[in-house]
Amino acid sequence: MVLSAAGFVVIVALAAFSYLKSEGIALLSKNAVAIVTVEGVIENSRETVRTLDRLAKNDGVRAVVLRVDSPGGGVAPSQEIYDAVLRVREKKPVVASLGGVAASGGYYVASGCDAIVANPGTLTGSIGVILQTGNVSELLKKVGIQGVIVKAGKFKDIGSPLREMSEEEKRLLDNLLQNVHTQFIAAVSRGRKLPVEQVRQLADGRIYSGEQARDLKLVDQLGGLRDAVQLAAERAGISGEPSWIEIEKRQPPWWWRRLTGLMENGPESFGGLQFLFSGPWGTSG
Repeated sequence: MVLSAAGFVVIVALAAFSYLKSEGIALLSKNAVAIVTVEGVIENSRETVRTLDRLAKNDGVRAVVLRVDSPGGGVAPSQEIYDAVLRVREKKPVVASLGGVAASGGYYVASGCDAIVANPGTLTGSIGVILQTGNVSELLKKVGIQGVIVKAGKFKDIGSPLREMSEEEKRLLDNLLQNVHTQFIAAVSRGRKLPVEQVRQLADGRIYSGEQARDLKLVDQLGGLRDAVQLAAERAGISGEPSWIEIEKRQPPWWWRRLTGLMENGPESFGGLQFLFSGPWGTSG
């Protein structure tokens, strides 16, 4: 009985420590700024969205800093994180802190924040959409392999690497990409409070340094993470030194993220195609 009681106490203590180590400690302070990290290729939005939604309801957190260090990623998960940022903005300030790279989908999620702080050398922007596929039919012929496609639906195998893409298919995909690109431009316009046409002029897929982005009004000020935290604290009306809380997201194994990402974030990926808010310089997709 003594051992069971002791074991129960240990379990409770570990659970409490784990909770306090993340967002729970914010309940102990009324001047807390929570830091949520969006890092690497954006493949799955679930944990980030859940974290942001919890922080929106946590009265111990006065402001949120979204630390972005990402070359971009999938369309749908980037949009879901952006929407979650807007929900937090309705209740408390959200400031983006851009790390080494915050481009394409990385900039998409940052643009939803109240303000953006970037290092002078941060690589950002890359407002565009990319589709990558290949045609290996000639290679297969050389090695004596013949690809076979059985389909129901004229465009079901669009983007298949087993054959050349038709001009009609190229036009169809171009229209689709233009539509998604327009969505990206509208999101940046809304988040940054800039005219759509002004954003459109900057949205040709090129990347900018943090300094260039500031001059183009894609970024508000130059600085690092500490500057972003201080700005968030000021906007929340926190006096004195704010408490920093780095939220640790519990990540499932990589193979599970890949599997659930394909199933959960399917609108931008089908058949042999994947639509990305990213660029070939940032990620292979």
